[in-house]
Amino acid sequence: MLGRQLDRDVVSPAPRAVWDSTRLDDPEALPTQGPEWTDALCATGRWSDASRLYRTRDGRALVLPMVRRRFAGPMRVEASMPTHWGFGGLLADGGVTGADVRLVLDDLAARGIVRQSIRPNPRHGRLYAEHAPPRSISIPRHAHVLDLAGGVDVVWKGFADSRRRAIRKAERAGIEVEFDATGRLLPEFFELYASSEARWAEQQHEPSWLASLRTRFRDTIAKWQLIARHLDGGCRQWVARHDGRPVASIIVLFGVNAHYTRGAMDKERAGPLRANDLLMWQAIQAACAIDAASFHLGESGGSASLAQYKERFGARAFAYPELRLERVPITRADRVARTAVKRVIGFREP
Repeated sequence: MLGRQLDRDVVSPAPRAVWDSTRLDDPEALPTQGPEWTDALCATGRWSDASRLYRTRDGRALVLPMVRRRFAGPMRVEASMPTHWGFGGLLADGGVTGADVRLVLDDLAARGIVRQSIRPNPRHGRLYAEHAPPRSISIPRHAHVLDLAGGVDVVWKGFADSRRRAIRKAERAGIEVEFDATGRLLPEFFELYASSEARWAEQQHEPSWLASLRTRFRDTIAKWQLIARHLDGGCRQWVARHDGRPVASIIVLFGVNAHYTRGAMDKERAGPLRANDLLMWQAIQAACAIDAASFHLGESGGSASLAQYKERFGARAFAYPELRLERVPITRADRVARTAVKRVIGFREP
């Protein structure tokens, strides 16, 4: 275990007992910030635990979940969290403050790492924007979060009328919903996901082979089975069936707060039945049942239609930066390459 003494103590990797207690003491903590999530990530074989524990002068614990890319040689890359692995960022006893964020970002900026990236909890976006190191790269992101204060009845009343009508329609349509927290239903999710992937590729004018390759890099059944196993009941899946056939499925992570992270559907069948609305409502009720403070609906990007869908559930938009501290221009090179590929294939943003 490596210790580093600055004007506060830094220990890496973070001791699990302290990490876990800090996660439980942070009212904004997300499932992707817990040690179990890092264990699942490291079990893929591509990353190792590089989490960092800070002790402030008044004795509070700050934990930065972080992983280091394996077999990178001198091109040392660390992330909190890697692309397609959800939100990272700081956890703190009693909740994260601006001073906490500044302390940690200043420490990271002083390290000689080729690349460090942080995609923080969207609710902390303002803190990271205000304290971003001078030479950091800030990539604007947008996400939506539903406040669960007041419980299920208050949340239901906060839905748009159109959303409540959609849920009632789905209930009358005879949709059967199955729930699982072991990974047993993942094959049905990925069957629907392949259909969604083909639809998204067509909308974006992206070759189907390229979309399939990108998705296999991002999401596989094996990856989500690892997650389900390590989260031990915290990775929950709902599947909606109509006439015995799966038409929609969602995956939601549960911890101190809940995070809707993946969804897929047979649009021709699930859309008219409003199956997705029913699944989302069931997941929100489950989050209220464990007294979660918030239900994160994930990244919204620049899609106006996606933002409107989430806001009709009462979710609020949060702008936040993904911060990258780089010693070499990796982000710039990546942007150039992606722009060139998109231009060649005639890619259309959704």
